Amino acid sequence: MAKVHTGEIQLLITDVVMPEMNGRELADPMILSEPNLNLLFMSGYTSDVITRRGVLDKGVGFIQKPFSMKELAIKVYEALGKASDTV
Repeated sequence: MAKVHTGEIQLLITDVVMPEMNGRELADPMILSEPNLNLLFMSGYTSDVITRRGVLDKGVGFIQKPFSMKELAIKVYEALGKASDTV
């Protein structure tokens, strides 16, 4: 979908663990074509476990499942560089 999209992509929200690839493997080629792409990863695993497995860098946007719509909205605002206190 990203390859055929004609506009700018500002945010990629993806699961860390997926059947065919992990979230980092999805994000890396997208960043090459969208250098300003913001990333938000999600997982049922804690961020410490994901970081230790080497899938995500420390400090990268992450939300742990399950999450509420409000928690997701805050993380999206943060990932896009907006103030999270407006939610």
